[in-house]
Amino acid sequence: MNIAVFPGSFDPITTGHVDIVRRALPLFDKIIVAVGVNNQKQALFSLEKRLDWLRDVFREMPKVEISYFEGLTVKFCEQQNARFLIRGLRNASDFDYEKTISQLNTIIGNNVETIFLISQPEYSHISSTIVREIIKGKGNVAPFVPAIISDDLNKNY
Repeated sequence: MNIAVFPGSFDPITTGHVDIVRRALPLFDKIIVAVGVNNQKQALFSLEKRLDWLRDVFREMPKVEISYFEGLTVKFCEQQNARFLIRGLRNASDFDYEKTISQLNTIIGNNVETIFLISQPEYSHISSTIVREIIKGKGNVAPFVPAIISDDLNKNY
């Protein structure tokens, strides 16, 4: 079984993230969308909220499983029997950073291969960091996040 992990903070998940998962689905038997918990960073949304949003967004995609992990991503991959990591690339800066991480993962991981998917042009300007700033500024995030999340934000935040 070809299993891939798509790790991230997903604070919050964006339409660009969803597009990466949709495009990767034909390549794998299962994709685990996993929230990486980093206690050194302060997330805007709780782990529980992010996991709930992910479950809602991917509810109609049976090949997608939602999870979370602490520690090294490659260790989580090993625990899940995942041989692949999925990473989205928006620009050259993303590539340089992700290439370095991928090479380190190759050294410390056990046969974990990174698959890069280049963002579609309509999503290449979207990042969770920018979306968080829009949320903090009470702006409209509807163009950048799945509708279910935009609706939730409008009702509850």
